[in-house]
Formats: sequence, C-alpha cells, structure tokens
Amino acid sequence: MSSLHIRPLTSDIGAEIYGVDLREELDAAVVAAIRRALLDHLVVFFRDQAITPDQHLAFARRFGPINVAPFGPKLDTHPAITVLDQVAPVGGLAARWHSDNTYMPNPPLGSVLRAVAMPEVGGDTCFANMYKAYEELSEPMRALVDGLEAAHDLTYTLTRAIDEGLAREHLETMQSQYPELIRPVVRAHPETGRRALFVNSNFTSRLVGVSEAESSVLLSFLLNHVRSPEFQCRFRWATDSIAFWDNRAVQHFAVPDYTERRLMHRVTVDEWD
Repeated sequence: MSSLHIRPLTSDIGAEIYGVDLREELDAAVVAAIRRALLDHLVVFFRDQAITPDQHLAFARRFGPINVAPFGPKLDTHPAITVLDQVAPVGGLAARWHSDNTYMPNPPLGSVLRAVAMPEVGGDTCFANMYKAYEELSEPMRALVDGLEAAHDLTYTLTRAIDEGLAREHLETMQSQYPELIRPVVRAHPETGRRALFVNSNFTSRLVGVSEAESSVLLSFLLNHVRSPEFQCRFRWATDSIAFWDNRAVQHFAVPDYTERRLMHRVTVDEWD
C-alpha cells in the first residue's frame, strides 16, 4: 500500500496510478484506495499491466459484479470480455461522446479497458467530467434541465453496430428485451451525491415533456456542451495500459485517427446490490 502513488492528469478529471501490479491479488486497502481515486478523479489509468483475461476479470470483480454487454463481439475463451478490434474507425460508434449502456435498467458502474495492441500513431481516448458539464451550465439552464427527463434506447447504436458488422443480434428482439427507458437529464451520483449531466449521443434519443423542436434544440446543445475541452482529459495508450472509468459521471470518446490495428479488451462492472 505504501508504494501506491496517484498522479492527477488535470485538475478536474483523470489520474495515473503507479505502484500496483494488477497480476497480483490486491488486498482490501489497495482496492479501497483505487476506488477512492476513481471517485475523486473519475477515470484512473495504469501502465505496463500485462494481465491475462482471467486477471482482467478478477480485478474488475473487486469493484462489482461483471456486466456482460448484450451485443457486440466477445472474447471466445472469456465471453464476459468485449472485444474492440478496429483498423479504420472513422464514423464508428466509439467516436461519439457517450456513456456505456444507459439504455439498460441499471446502467453499469464503470468499465475496465485494456490495450492489447495499439497502432504506432493515434488511437487516444478522451474522457469528460459530467459533474463539471452540469456545474458549468448557467444557473437558469441548470434550473431548466433539473426538471427534465430524457428517453434512452438502443435503436440507433444497435442499428449502426449491425450495419457495421459489429453485432449479429436481431434489432426487434433486442428492442423488446430492452424497451425505451425514461431517465432524468441530471442525476445524483449514488456514492458521491454530486449532480451530473446524464444524456449522451449514443443512447439518448429525445427529451420528454417538451415539443419535438424544443427537444431537438436543447438536446443538441447539451450533447455539444459535453464536448467542451475544459472538463476533459486525453489518454495516450500503449500496449498493456488500462483505463478504469466511472460510467456514472464520465463520458468518453475514442479518437478515430489511426489506420493500423487497435485491439482493446473491455470488462464492464455493475454496482453492488
């Protein structure tokens, strides 16, 4: 525990953690320190972690039950691990600011993403602080969005994934299994109590209780607002780097600026019951 060191990337989001070997069994104090760092910095990064799929899953399980994504490619030997394998990602779903799986009844706590193979140049991921996205709105705008709700569904993202050959699931079957959900536009984080903006471009389809024109204008504004660079950090990957982010207060964007293979393994974590 004494060797664990946390180096913030920015004043608002992101920190690198050193002095931890994720191949080893972590004691409760180290797990608690990582969880505290996650809550404080929203996304934490580890370097030079040549872990196996079993060790990847074991680390993620220290923070909550594993959430298996309903669609998308999986690792053959470990179907709880989602495989993100791309060469020409321009226009891809990850190249949009989003939180993961907000169409699910209980959106995940977070994700642990490991770089398996990286291009020589490019392939960074940007992360944005949704506490700050809410707090940087003007007081009248905060008062407005505090009272709004939004619809979340998987139709847009799953349709794109099917078209791009990244999912084999049947759209109508998945829509029946995961119908549209109505969620607050701003929600309190279940652990910190801080209020965060909770709309994203992959799964939020419309605002509820307003006209179509009002929804279009206001939702477009909010989705553009989350892209503001003042509450972002950018992570430059290397093979065996790991990012662990709090999906409840963070959005992310995979920069589509590479033309060589970028292979990532992702494990998603649910909150404890």
